[in-house]
Amino acid sequence: MVQPKCHSLFLPSEEATDALGQMMASHLVPGDTVLLTGPIGAGKSHLSRAIIRARLGRMEDVPSPTFTLVQTYEDPAGEIWHADLYRLSHPDEVLELGLEDAFATAICLVEWPERLGAYAPQNAIRLSLTPEDEGRRATVCFSGRPELAGALDA
Repeated sequence: MVQPKCHSLFLPSEEATDALGQMMASHLVPGDTVLLTGPIGAGKSHLSRAIIRARLGRMEDVPSPTFTLVQTYEDPAGEIWHADLYRLSHPDEVLELGLEDAFATAICLVEWPERLGAYAPQNAIRLSLTPEDEGRRATVCFSGRPELAGALDA
């Protein structure tokens, strides 16, 4: 197994979080999954919103999928799935949502990915957000997309 390449970034403001989302959006392709972890209020939905809006190229209403579990968006390159799995009680519920198929064909942004259990894609981009000072710390680990890791070096 390839050792993941990790980056740690301090995001002092919401604008910095938006900039990270815009950078990531320009490199994501269908089949990419971003697993977003962190406590409630850490910025998972904010970063997902920034990625989705940047991919769509417009100011889209992007609600948190806390109650709907999954929101989908039509991107010219394919679908974007934004999932919030906080309310799932068992990993098998992922199958009912259709996420397993979406991992192969869509750009998937998954909040609370620990609820996926064994269904978590092995080559997913793992992004952890934690509050720090007035901003947040983002730790991004890439196992299957080294070229995306290089984009953070730039």
